[in-house]
Amino acid sequence: MIIMEVNETSIVPEARSESPFLTVPFKGKNAFWRYFVGIIVSFLAANLIGGLPLAAILITESLDGSPVPQKGGMPDFEAMGIDLNVGFLLNVFPFLLGLVAIIALIKPLHARKFSTVVNGGSKIRWNRMLVAALVWAVISVLWMIYSLKSDPGNFRLNNTSNSLIILAVLALTLIPFQAAYEEILFRGYLMQGFAVWARNRWVPIIFTSVLFGLMHGLNPEVKQYGFMTMMPQYIFFGMVFAVLTMFDDGIEMAIGAHAANNIFLSILVTNDNMALQTPAMYEQIEIYPWKEFGGLVVMSLIFLATMALIYRWKDIRKLYARIMIPEATTDLSDSVDAG
Repeated sequence: MIIMEVNETSIVPEARSESPFLTVPFKGKNAFWRYFVGIIVSFLAANLIGGLPLAAILITESLDGSPVPQKGGMPDFEAMGIDLNVGFLLNVFPFLLGLVAIIALIKPLHARKFSTVVNGGSKIRWNRMLVAALVWAVISVLWMIYSLKSDPGNFRLNNTSNSLIILAVLALTLIPFQAAYEEILFRGYLMQGFAVWARNRWVPIIFTSVLFGLMHGLNPEVKQYGFMTMMPQYIFFGMVFAVLTMFDDGIEMAIGAHAANNIFLSILVTNDNMALQTPAMYEQIEIYPWKEFGGLVVMSLIFLATMALIYRWKDIRKLYARIMIPEATTDLSDSVDAG
């Protein structure tokens, strides 16, 4: 059976240069089954292999026939006598294996370097990652101060012990890998796949944002507050990172901002219905989802505007224009996949 690859060429009538982040994928192998395999294998690595340590603990806990203690739909590590920092490590570990899997699969599946998924093949721009993380962190701190002052009764001091220092070290060390996995998968790997298929920019932005939201559909927040309440927040957050990626021609900023957001929440704020249960400094007693969504919108708009000013983004067409496909190699192996 002959499977035709999505790898077409066209003559570009315009002089405007195109982003390597969006054009490089056209030079690789892009059949649907390749993306399907990449996604499934990375998910299996994360959730089956990466989830084995947590599964072993839960099985051991239930050997006497008693149900596993839960809090907000997640395992209650404290009730099981497990340190929350250990529980945090168990929850984040699967993302490390998922990241390793997706990195290892790019070359054999798509005949191109892993760096092409990050920014089209250039060196990783660590400075952009750091700037985005710092800007998002500053905005988050300001929002936290506002929340504490406007509704002080909704927060209580939860932890000032040495375990908070251990949590900070774990979060700063591990969460960047968790954020990198999600950004590489959605704003890198899948965004390029949808770009090859749609030949434009707005379809990848929308599709990857919706899929990002659906991936979080099993989070305890969704069970507590409802699918239609939480899903717009997840999709919007994914869209912010997608817009960031399109404007900057790479996912470094998205990784930095995503990591900063998750590190901030892990260290400073916890709630019974959060996916990651941590011994954070503050506990938020009540969550008001639509108020939180409004805050997220305001924070995101300030963040995007700040990044646009710093890096002088002006071309709004990066969010909707068709992709100008480069003249590709005529090597038959790049356009036809035998198998």
